[in-house]
Amino acid sequence: MNKEKFEKEFKERQQEAEKILTGYLPNREGLQKTIFDAMEYSLMAGGKRIRPILMREAYRLFGGEDMKVIEPFMAAIEMVHTYSLVHDDLPAMDNDDYRRGRKTTHVVYGEDMGILAGDALLNYAFETASQCFDHISDPMSAAKAMQIFARKAGVYGMVGGQVVDVERTGQPLDKEVLEFIYTLKTGALLESALMVGAALAGADETALEQMEQIGRSVGMAFQIQDDILDCTSTTEELGKPVHSDEKNEKTTYVTLYGIEQSHQAVERYSHQAVELLEKLPGSNPFLEDLIEYLINRTK
Repeated sequence: MNKEKFEKEFKERQQEAEKILTGYLPNREGLQKTIFDAMEYSLMAGGKRIRPILMREAYRLFGGEDMKVIEPFMAAIEMVHTYSLVHDDLPAMDNDDYRRGRKTTHVVYGEDMGILAGDALLNYAFETASQCFDHISDPMSAAKAMQIFARKAGVYGMVGGQVVDVERTGQPLDKEVLEFIYTLKTGALLESALMVGAALAGADETALEQMEQIGRSVGMAFQIQDDILDCTSTTEELGKPVHSDEKNEKTTYVTLYGIEQSHQAVERYSHQAVELLEKLPGSNPFLEDLIEYLINRTK
């Protein structure tokens, strides 16, 4: 697929993901209206919508056709991703004032509502994902998807990676610990997106393991590329502060190995992901192009 065609299709899928997210937002009414406002502010702040798009493409790769089955999980995974960003930005964590080119949730609504907005998005994500059961013909596929989704978001996934990242901030890290953090903090939700999409389409355990490996390689490459961009890009280009890793005294792939070896690592993990994807029985050229784009993005 040529670059122009890919960008057009990617934009269309982003717009579709935005529409799905809007459809699952709670009504902004009632005495707790402030939390609904903060949730919507956080969730609709832009972003590439990578995870829901990856999820849907994995669903299609394994023959999934009914969008009513996948949409609740597409919305849910973006809610989980967004809650993690809201909490990452808090003063007790990275203490960032800008995210995606505008003020962070805690800056606009206060630290208390920033915490609660993250809590609300996490809980509402599972409430939303559970709506899948109303539409799927095979409840066991939905149950498997929910099991994957919960584990990858929790202490054996994203939260576990965040814990080690927070505890080790300001300390020198070796490659093993750094890769542990990257695999869980960044990779787990990408693994979840691919695995949930496949599970909802009825993929077997072998296929789910393959999708997990693809997500892990993509996650490593994605995070290393993020490290590179934090050093080489600008706040205007990224829509978030640059040099934040340096400010927070964080060890990154770049601080360990330098820019050149980091680029080589991105290339290596990229090839691993694409090779694994090509071994699967189905075919989804857009998914292959999307993985290439994510790994080699410039913002």
